Amino acid sequence: MLLGASLVGLLLFSKLVLKLPWTQVGFSLLFLYLGSGGWRFVRVFVKTIRRDVFGGIVLLKVKAKVRQYLRERRTVPILFASTVQRHPNKTALIFEGTDTHWTFCQLDDYSSGVANFLQARGLASGDVVALFMENRNEFVGLWLGMAKLGVEAALINTNLRRDALRHCLTSSQARALIFGSEMAPAVLEICANLDPSVSLFCTGPWEASAVPAGTEHLDPLLEDAPKHLPSRPNKGFVDKLFYIYTSGTTGLPKAAIVVHSRYYRMAALVYYGFRMRPDDIIYDCLPLYHSAGNIVGIGQCLLHGMTVVIRKKFSASRFWDDCIKYNCTIVQYIGELCRYLLNQPPREAENRHRVRMALGNGLRQSIWTNFCSRFHIPQVAEFYGATECNCSLGNFDGQVGACGFNSRILSFVYPIRLVRVNEDTMELIRGPDGICLPCQPGEPGQLVGAIMQQDPLRRFDGYLNRGANNKKIAKDVFKKGDQAYLTGDVLVMDELGYLYFRDRTGDTFRWKGENVSTTEVEGTLSRLLAMADVAVYGVEVPGNEGRAGMAAVASPSGSCDLERLAQLLEKELPLYARPIFLRFLPELHKTGTFKLQKTDLRKEGFDPTVLKDPLFYLDARKGRYVPLDREAYTRIQAGEEKL
Repeated sequence: MLLGASLVGLLLFSKLVLKLPWTQVGFSLLFLYLGSGGWRFVRVFVKTIRRDVFGGIVLLKVKAKVRQYLRERRTVPILFASTVQRHPNKTALIFEGTDTHWTFCQLDDYSSGVANFLQARGLASGDVVALFMENRNEFVGLWLGMAKLGVEAALINTNLRRDALRHCLTSSQARALIFGSEMAPAVLEICANLDPSVSLFCTGPWEASAVPAGTEHLDPLLEDAPKHLPSRPNKGFVDKLFYIYTSGTTGLPKAAIVVHSRYYRMAALVYYGFRMRPDDIIYDCLPLYHSAGNIVGIGQCLLHGMTVVIRKKFSASRFWDDCIKYNCTIVQYIGELCRYLLNQPPREAENRHRVRMALGNGLRQSIWTNFCSRFHIPQVAEFYGATECNCSLGNFDGQVGACGFNSRILSFVYPIRLVRVNEDTMELIRGPDGICLPCQPGEPGQLVGAIMQQDPLRRFDGYLNRGANNKKIAKDVFKKGDQAYLTGDVLVMDELGYLYFRDRTGDTFRWKGENVSTTEVEGTLSRLLAMADVAVYGVEVPGNEGRAGMAAVASPSGSCDLERLAQLLEKELPLYARPIFLRFLPELHKTGTFKLQKTDLRKEGFDPTVLKDPLFYLDARKGRYVPLDREAYTRIQAGEEKL
């Protein structure tokens, strides 16, 4: 502002008082501008203009298509129908587990059979059906078939058990549950507490004695179902497609709403931004109940005609062999996955694949270059985004360590910002006018995105439980009266506008590629430990992505029945949510509003040479908690102890 005023003042003085010619005035302004630091702008412009123009073109292209589809009331099934027409006999999906190949026509027929069957059973547009099964081709065909009818699928995390699983079913008000036979034991644990009106269908190998009473075998029913396209439901581009459950600060999983336009936008920005091609073959070993596997990956098949290879679960030892077998050109990853691959001994298969792109998020800067050079990956397509967020980022030009960028020249084109937060409370810091304070380059801050509900690219669809939306929305962020989405993530921007992930704020942390809700874990532990005060938080462990769970327990005795606790946690919590470290203290400090203070606990970590409280860690080999002494701590620090 001051520089601009100085330039205007010099212009007026030079012309009106000194009466200099325009040439001399121009050079005077240029020298003042450069001498006052303006050369930095020139440097940024030269280094980023090509990146920014390409990003702008991608954004405009996707925005134009979104507006078109919005006018025409397109949906994902309608867009998929166009893909089927272009190449009906091309392979759409390959399930690695059985080497099953489905063409686009076969996927179309299967999904139409699902729609017709559900319609015959009385389900209609707007109803919800829960889907609880491991990765395979049928997973895609089932939710796509529901979408053809207008039925909304609730995609449930296969790691969930008991209370969390029951919560997902009841909160979605699902009229039916379709589960894989591999998930039958988990369904048996909760079936007595389900609404009797919920229909149960099992897909996969059938054994009547292994499923709840009243369950029907879905596979033969779908074989007999008509394969014609059902009548089009009254749904448009901004109507609900399905729900993806995400852990958050409320404790139990929340159902994030995915509308048709969001599905398209997430898949299309990745497709155009990273220059994918219709003849690419994607290797997708990520869970299909998450947006990375089901939207970023499967979306390229349904919308752009690419072949996707589905694997039930990630296998580091089989990863490159699968890529060679199926001629994959793109692989999907999360940060942990890359580290697991690097920990494998060198193999010949690493040098024989045709992979040209690794697509995902969470690849640490410290292993980025090593990953690319060892596995001969020309392009890392790193992006940032969450199922419900409106401020996705893409590292379109491969800047090492960055998860995306925002133009320093034309920052208003994509209204996102890093804003200052209190490091201890994570509250937004505001100026005298009440507006959030933006971060300068090199200053960490929370990423926020301006909400514009009339714009499908900027809207916030939120959660099925509308009460959960309030914690993700802030007001007066960019200007008075506006609203912005709070990502809960701390990032840092450099001088050129590249953004780097720093940390996850609030009551969640990430471990084993999953978001862990501290509130949920605290509630479970407290219940198992006779309602003791429990504080759960994440701690950094060298050589591991994310943060390992640690629980501080108020216990005057300094311990409990650890063997029984481990057994109970195995039943109550998914593997990634079980605390790795335990610390027993006489009492836990609370705030004036009775909130547990975690900041100091998090900083103190789990070093037994510093802490005098009893410490334990979960021994993965023994399956129980054992004392954390100096020797064990040294092994963990050196990466010799599997966590």
